[in-house]
Amino acid sequence: MKKGIIFLMVLLVVSCKAKKTLAESDASGNVSATTIINNNYNNKFDFSTLYIKANVKYKDDKNAQSVTADIKIKNNEQILVSVRFLGFTVAKALITPTEVKYYEKISGNYFEGNYAALSNWLGTDLDYNKVQNLLLGYAIDDLKNSKYDVSIVEKLFKLTDKKNQKTQKNFYFEAKNFTLKKQEIVQEAESRRLQIDYNDYNKVEDKIFPLTYKIEARQNTGRNTIDIEYKNITINEDLTFPYSVPDGYDRIYIDK
Repeated sequence: MKKGIIFLMVLLVVSCKAKKTLAESDASGNVSATTIINNNYNNKFDFSTLYIKANVKYKDDKNAQSVTADIKIKNNEQILVSVRFLGFTVAKALITPTEVKYYEKISGNYFEGNYAALSNWLGTDLDYNKVQNLLLGYAIDDLKNSKYDVSIVEKLFKLTDKKNQKTQKNFYFEAKNFTLKKQEIVQEAESRRLQIDYNDYNKVEDKIFPLTYKIEARQNTGRNTIDIEYKNITINEDLTFPYSVPDGYDRIYIDK
């Protein structure tokens, strides 16, 4: 398994049983950034744990891979991902606020480190909260910490961050539930672009989750895409988070 396939393990997300999508509306009229942000944040909810099953397709310039994954999330504390191929566990990843760890069985390697390598691969600074937000269909950033220009693009409300001139950040919302449909982070000087498209949403136990989405990361070294389809999610059940590197595995170090 290549580096990109390993990193997709820490980017997997919640899933839903039903495939019926949440109704949406086209954006129109003059709506303030504050109204858009507040309505979007009304979709957020508190939870203790999530247990997720997902189908994932990864592709880069040289490789393509389809896997399934079991994901356990303990809110604001840890994310455990078990990646399976043909029913067999081939890798595990554990993400906490302080570090990213994983091992994979085919090569017999493991990694322990901070978010620097993952941030470099996706082309934007990441931490635990940003990763968890991405997985739940929320904006990576805290939207209340910046100022925005508002426009309507492709029938969606578009918020363009005015705070950072070196990094362009755009967030797109539909008008009925104000769910996030797309977020873009572009660093022109470094030829980096991260785009996440949330195609559909649904309600699970009256809580809104994305059904499918796509992550696309582009930079000078190439293009990586991850397509996720959600199968099932259980909320607030008792979970354990077992993680230990098998004996005899070799530690690897990933260049920033």
